[in-house]
Amino acid sequence: MSMQMSDTHVDSSSSALHVSAMEPGWQRQGKLWSNLKELCEILRIQSVPSVSDEELLFQHVQFKTGQRIHTIGQPFDTLYIVHSGFLKTVLIDEFGNEQVLSFPMKGDLFGVDGIHSKRYSSEAVALSNCDLILVPFKKFTALGKSHVELENAMYSVMSRELVREQAMVSMLGALSAEARVARFLVSLADRFSEMGYSNKLFNLRMTRHEIGSYLGLTLETVSRTLSAFNEIGLITVDQRSIGIKDPDALKTLRRLPPSSSRAKQVALKRAKQTAKTQLAVA
Repeated sequence: MSMQMSDTHVDSSSSALHVSAMEPGWQRQGKLWSNLKELCEILRIQSVPSVSDEELLFQHVQFKTGQRIHTIGQPFDTLYIVHSGFLKTVLIDEFGNEQVLSFPMKGDLFGVDGIHSKRYSSEAVALSNCDLILVPFKKFTALGKSHVELENAMYSVMSRELVREQAMVSMLGALSAEARVARFLVSLADRFSEMGYSNKLFNLRMTRHEIGSYLGLTLETVSRTLSAFNEIGLITVDQRSIGIKDPDALKTLRRLPPSSSRAKQVALKRAKQTAKTQLAVA
């Protein structure tokens, strides 16, 4: 085993021990290590040819639903890559109210907010059982000095996350409540497609309250909008299961028509379906 690999084991083990001290229920099951090639694949970036895949290993840590990965004000030492599962990052005010910032999922990088002040400025919580890859920041910076292409690739990933957040801020200021929910569903469907899953039918890992917090809407508005989308045939809703029926309409939707107009649309749609059924029987 090379000296570099030995250093990596020490750094990532130290981070894992720090995590386990914070959350006693952490699990150490399943995949335990990923090499650099696997890391690049999960981040969807080009592999770094100048670094041997066996030269560096990165540790996995598993978390259960509801567990905190890091808290606000906790000393920063690690970046996290989502190998599987779903999470949320939040800000918490002095009254204990949460503001959801993001929903990290497979291939996402989080923990970047701790770089500036050396303390995490947000809290990360598992919304499902998660498998996270630890990237000790000291090891990352050391590698960046000798492997510039790896450092550039990681900065590219950080920039990708920033652009996504900027798009969300822009959306919140420009779109109606209904359009925000529509764009959120389209974005989620696209993310599932990137991960190799169905973009037509998927389960929401976050609650309607968490979606509302993320979009700057109330729980009631999110629930009412999803019901309206279901009513006019844009989606299907079965508790947390969402079926995307008309993605193009969701992408371009600005506002929902008045309830009276929606009722007419539903009635017309039902009449057409009845006519088709009668023709098929005949």
